[in-house]
Formats: sequence, C-alpha cells, structure tokens
Amino acid sequence: MNKLRLTFACGPYDRTQALRDGSIQVDGVDLIYLNMQPAEIFWRQLQFQEFDASEMSLSNYASLVSGGNSPFIAIPVFPSRVFRHGYFFVNTSKGITKGADLKGRRGGVPEYSMTAAVYMRGLMQHEFGVTPSDVDWVQGRHDRLGRKLPPDIKLAQAPTGVELGDLLERGEIDFMMTANNPLSFRRGAKNVARLFPNYAEMEKDYYKRTKIYPIMHTVVIKREIYERDPWVAANLYQALCKAKERCYQLLLETGAPKASFAWLQPLIEEEKRVIGEDWYPYGIAPNRETIEALLQYTHEQGLTDRRVKLDELFAPATMRDIPLSEGQHV
Repeated sequence: MNKLRLTFACGPYDRTQALRDGSIQVDGVDLIYLNMQPAEIFWRQLQFQEFDASEMSLSNYASLVSGGNSPFIAIPVFPSRVFRHGYFFVNTSKGITKGADLKGRRGGVPEYSMTAAVYMRGLMQHEFGVTPSDVDWVQGRHDRLGRKLPPDIKLAQAPTGVELGDLLERGEIDFMMTANNPLSFRRGAKNVARLFPNYAEMEKDYYKRTKIYPIMHTVVIKREIYERDPWVAANLYQALCKAKERCYQLLLETGAPKASFAWLQPLIEEEKRVIGEDWYPYGIAPNRETIEALLQYTHEQGLTDRRVKLDELFAPATMRDIPLSEGQHV
C-alpha cells in the first residue's frame, strides 16, 4: 500500500530530530520534514496554507477556531513552550521596578497577537494588576491575522525598519515584552535591563502555584487532509511523542552529553523535580491548566470572538494522552 506523502514544516528542535532524520516514521505517511524557523512557517501557513502540517502559533490558531473558519485542526503536541517572566525588559531610567509599575506606561511588543504576548499580558493582568488597556502599545510588525482589537486598546505601529529594542534604549518606550532578548540588551546597552533579574525563581514559583507552563506553538494539519484521512492526526501525534521520548533518552546520557551545557544533569534533575518525570509534556492532561489559561487570556484580550473550549482545538483521536513507553526511565 502506498504511503500518503505529507509536508511538515517545523523548527529544528531536539524533540523532533528523530522525525527529521527519519529514525522514527509516521505510520502510513511519507513525511517530508521542512526545517524552517517559526515566523516564516506561520506567515506562509496562515497566508497561503502552504504545508500539509506545520508548527503553529497557539494564539493565532485559537483565534481562527473562535471564528468557526479554521482551515486547520491541531494535535496536542507543543514544539515550543517558554516561561515568560524573563522577557520583560525596561529602560532603567523610567523608575519601573515591579510589575505594577507597568500601568500607564508605553510598552513595545513585536506583534500584539503573538502567543508570548498573550501569556505576558495574562501575567500583567492576573499577577500584577495591569490590564491591556492600562498600557499604550507600540507594535513592531504587522499582525499576521489583521484582527480588529477592542476599542479600549491603544496600539500604534512602530516606524518601518526601527527595532523596538532601540526605541527602548532611547526611552521612546518605557518597557518591552518580547519572545527573544532584544538586540539592545544583547549588545549590553547600559539602560536596558530585565524587569525581573530573578526570573527563574519567579517562574518556578509561578508554575508551582498555577501549573501553567506557557505553550507557544502547537502542531496543525490542514483540515481538508484531516477530513479525507482522519487517521493522520493520531499517527502524527504518536510519532511526535515517540520522537520526544527518543530526545529524552539522548539527553539523559549525561556522561557524554548531547547538549552543550556544563551542568546538564542537575538542570534535568531540577526540571523533573519542579515539572515531573515528563518535563516537556505533550497531551491534554498535563497541559490543561496552561491551555485553559491561553483560551481565557485570548478571550479577555479580544483575540477570540468567544471563549473557545479546549476540546474544540484538537482532533478527537488525539485527546487521549499517550503515556511514556513502558520501561522508559526519565
């Protein structure tokens, strides 16, 4: 029987390496892994539906689902997830020393609807008492979906070709929240600093209190393919789970480390103490609080037409969690 040929656009992650190199196969599928950076993937997929399956912004996907016209269906695989306390940056001359000080300020964000910004505004509102309408926002790039925002949101576009980090360094914005460290910070600008220097401790405390481990990206399949061959969703899900397990096995060989860290072993042990044996979990059960938080925040922030339900996001056959393989010690 001939295999179904599918393109899959995804980033260069250790947890997907086994699919990239072909050591793990998707049953019934000849998978063409297109190794690309997420920003390019999202643009090409959202604008042109160019790939059969791909990594996708979770907030953008939830927005599509809320409108009832999503051309994709997701599986509960999360190629990228990052705690975000460490990505608030301030101009040190502005007197901002705590989260509540962001109220009434001018803040930069690369793209208002990006998932990182959704979770960070969730932190601002629910941890610091600062609502999205309390800030004058400056957006660095145009929104991928072009969604109309609530009338109380003040959003201006940064001049073309201008880095938000430069605006922060010059004091033209007071703070910035972003998915990556801004260039001004990386080059050592003296007046650009993290708002929370102890972000790692804050993030661990936040997780212990909330069980929210922010998910940036999920995996989607074009709906026309899913409706024609619904088995693809479960098979791709299973293969991606197996690829992550293979990654765990390699990382745990700390006597000859596969990742370039001097203290990889204590790092993994700490992650397991805080998060659990499956420290980068896929599936619904270990991620329910995180996904529900994202759906709450997107609705509060006017990025979805209604409060989307979790079970609207994922193919039904993938809603049952796949346990770690028997005998797998992680």
